[in-house]
Amino acid sequence: MVDRTADVVIIGGAVMGSSTACHLAQRGDFSGRIVVVEADPAYETCASARSAASVRQQFSSAINIEISLYGIRFLREIGIALEVNGERPTIDLHEGGYLFLATPDKVGILEENHTLQQQLGADIGFYDPAGLKAKFPWLEVSDLAAGCHGLSGEGWFDGYGLMQAFRRKARALGVDYLAARAEVEPDGTGAWRISLSSGETLSAPVVVNCAGAAGGTEICRQAGLDVPIVPRKRCVFTFECREKLEKFPLLIDPSGTYVRPEGTGYICGSAPPADRDPDCSDFDVDHALFEEYIWPVLAARVPAFEAIKPGAAWAGTYDMNLFDHNAFIGAVPGLDGFFLALGFSGHGLQQAPAVGRGLAELIATGAYQSLDLSPLSIERLAANKPIVERNVV
Repeated sequence: MVDRTADVVIIGGAVMGSSTACHLAQRGDFSGRIVVVEADPAYETCASARSAASVRQQFSSAINIEISLYGIRFLREIGIALEVNGERPTIDLHEGGYLFLATPDKVGILEENHTLQQQLGADIGFYDPAGLKAKFPWLEVSDLAAGCHGLSGEGWFDGYGLMQAFRRKARALGVDYLAARAEVEPDGTGAWRISLSSGETLSAPVVVNCAGAAGGTEICRQAGLDVPIVPRKRCVFTFECREKLEKFPLLIDPSGTYVRPEGTGYICGSAPPADRDPDCSDFDVDHALFEEYIWPVLAARVPAFEAIKPGAAWAGTYDMNLFDHNAFIGAVPGLDGFFLALGFSGHGLQQAPAVGRGLAELIATGAYQSLDLSPLSIERLAANKPIVERNVV
């Protein structure tokens, strides 16, 4: 028996689900009932709340660059876009830029990426080692061939604040949020039956799966779809440095290790070696990763980091798409009314504004109107045509 009906049920109410709900509720051509179902209403374990929260255009694929070009415009105007009752949210956006560094064997890739980024309108500077040293005198450049720095439009922000701003705006627009776990199945009439752990049952013609790796893959299985998305643990470490380093960006070492300012100190992290990267089943911090791998890399790249004071650390998840490290977005062929926003592989926060807007367009009108997100359709999985993204961090 169905207790209630809705026009759209979104499973997963963190940044992606709330962005989709908010954008859909803001549309003048959509007046249906939107329900968001969130299994973790305190958002204690969601990827949105445990991310390093940054935005960049330094990708190698056009679709990712275009998504983040819109994302930074949205973040700059978030106070206007998500104002509620005269209160404007703030997310403490710092456009300090990404700094991608390349050794001689990878400089060709950096040059190709930079050309594409410039063609699409990204504001990225290209520097030889002398230029890098002049701009960042604290940087060790002896093994480098070049580096690219985001002069504007890249940086970091309060990711939890972004998620809450979308959620607050969505609720102000009439979106219902229900705290429960969800299961889905077709009801035989062209709609979806959504059974909640609260005992309630919903019926809706449209289901949007934004539930992340663990919950989202299970929802897909219930709908009859297998997706190669797994939760991978990522640890974030904090530290203080004795020396003050001016104009420090979000630095990406050629090894993939990253570091950026946070308050009076820094945060850093890196993907662990493949043999130490199982699916995430807990949030225990791998402190040995910092001591044995991350710190030595950072101290070699920034000699001032040889003298640091380690601080707090935490673990979160990347919803990793093992197919090509890019999200599956949009309608699923053969499953009428079933939409995906899964597998963002660490890019979810910065992509949430464009993806929420795009899904809202697709649901309301049947097509993308502003930015065509169809390259990220799950159809590429069946066709075995991965998106090649060289700048995976």
